[in-house]
Amino acid sequence: MRLSRFFLPVLKETPADAQIASHRLMLRAGMVRQESAGIYAWLPLGFRVLKKIEQIVREEQDRAGVVEMLMPTIQPADLWRESGRYDAYGKEMLRIADRADREMLYGPTNEEMITEIFRAGVRSYKDLPKLLYHIQWKFRDEIRPRFGVMRGREFLMKDAYSFDIDETSARKSYNKMFAAYLRTFSRMGLKSIPMRADTGPIGGDLSHEFIILAETGESAVFCDKRLIEMSVPDRDLDFDGDLQPIVDQFTSLYAATDEVHDEAAFESAVPAEARVSARGIEVGHIFFFGDKYSAPMKAVVAGPDGKEVPVQMGSYGVGVSRLMGAIIEAHHDEDGCKWPTPVAPFHVGLVNLKPGDEATDAACAALYEAMQGAGVEVLYDDTPARPGEKFARMDLIGLPYQLVIGPRGLGEGAAEVKRRADGGREDVPVDKAAAHLAALVKAELAYS
Repeated sequence: MRLSRFFLPVLKETPADAQIASHRLMLRAGMVRQESAGIYAWLPLGFRVLKKIEQIVREEQDRAGVVEMLMPTIQPADLWRESGRYDAYGKEMLRIADRADREMLYGPTNEEMITEIFRAGVRSYKDLPKLLYHIQWKFRDEIRPRFGVMRGREFLMKDAYSFDIDETSARKSYNKMFAAYLRTFSRMGLKSIPMRADTGPIGGDLSHEFIILAETGESAVFCDKRLIEMSVPDRDLDFDGDLQPIVDQFTSLYAATDEVHDEAAFESAVPAEARVSARGIEVGHIFFFGDKYSAPMKAVVAGPDGKEVPVQMGSYGVGVSRLMGAIIEAHHDEDGCKWPTPVAPFHVGLVNLKPGDEATDAACAALYEAMQGAGVEVLYDDTPARPGEKFARMDLIGLPYQLVIGPRGLGEGAAEVKRRADGGREDVPVDKAAAHLAALVKAELAYS
C-alpha cells in the first residue's frame, strides 16, 4: 500500500482525555476515532490490526475443534427472562423496543441465545459434545467508559459455548479452551497468566481470567513468578488428548486477581523471592457453570438411560478489540507502538527519502514489488514529507521493520533496515534487501 493513497490521519498532539498509552497512541497513530463515549470508528490502520487479532483467535478456536457460527446482536428480552437474568443484569444492558413494542436488547453476551439454539437442535447425548463460537460486536453501557478500547461500550468479542452430558466431559471442554487461550495470546506476543477469578454475572463455580501484566491494568494481581516463565503448548498440541496436565501445570502455582486473592494463602504458597504483585489487564475469561442456563431454559438431552437431563455448559470469552489496546500496552515506547509481527498492520515500512529522484523512485518501486511478491505486507511512504517527519510517523505506527532508501545509500549500493522492537539498524545490499526482510518476516510468522 502506498501511503499517498492510504488514509492515515496521524495527530501531532495527544488528546487531553487519553489517559493511558494505548489510548494515546491509537488516537495519535490514526487507528481509531472516537464517535461517542466509549464508541470508536476503526480507521484503516487500526482495522488491519483488529482483523489480524481476530484471525489468530479464529485459527486457535478452529484448531481446538470449536465450530464457528454467527448470532444476531439484537436479542428478545423473553430469552433473558427464561434464564432469570433480564432484571438482574443491570443498567449495562441496553434495552430497546421495536415498532411492535416488543422488548429487545442489544446483546452484552449470548448464553441465553446459544442455549435456545442448542435446545432446538440437539436431543441426545450421542450428539455431544458440542462447542460453538462466534466473533461479534457487543454493547455494554459502562457507567464510566475510559481507557479507549480497553473499557469501551461497543466492543468486538469472541464468545464460545460448550455443551456436554456430564461434568467430567464438560471439564474436558473447559481444558480445551484453557490450552487454546494460552496459545492464542502467545501468538500475539503476549504472556498471559491464568488466574482464579470470580464468576460474576455469568455464574458458576469455576472460572479463570487470562491476565497480562501492565502498569495500567484495572486489577491488582498476585502470582508466582514461575508462572510467567512457563512455556505454552506448541502448535502440534492434540486437543483430543488429555489436557489436564497442562491445566494442572498452570494452576498448581498461586495466581489470583484482587477479587479472590487471599494474602495468607499467597504468603504460604509462594516463597518471598517468587512473589509478584502487580497490575494486570484481562484479555480472556472462561467459565464452567453447569446447568445454570440449561435447567431453567430446559436445554435437555436424553441420556444413556433414556432419561432427560440438563446439559452441562461453559462459556469462553476473548476481548478481540480490547486485545489491541493490551498489545500496545505491552509493546510501546515514548515514540509509538512496537507491533509484534503477527498482528502488525504492515510488516515493513518502506521509506523513500527523496521522492522524485529517478534512481530512488526506481529502487523503491522494485523493492516494493519484490517484497509484496514474497508475501511481505508493505506500507510505502512515497509522500513528499521531510525525512524527520517520515521517521517519526513510522516510529509512531510501529511497524516491525523500516527499510530506508535514499540517494546516498544507493550510491554505495546499500539500504538501511531498522528493527522497531529494539531500534537496531543494519545496512544490507539493495539487491538483497527484499529477500532479507522476507526471511525475517517469515521466521517471525513461523510460530503461527
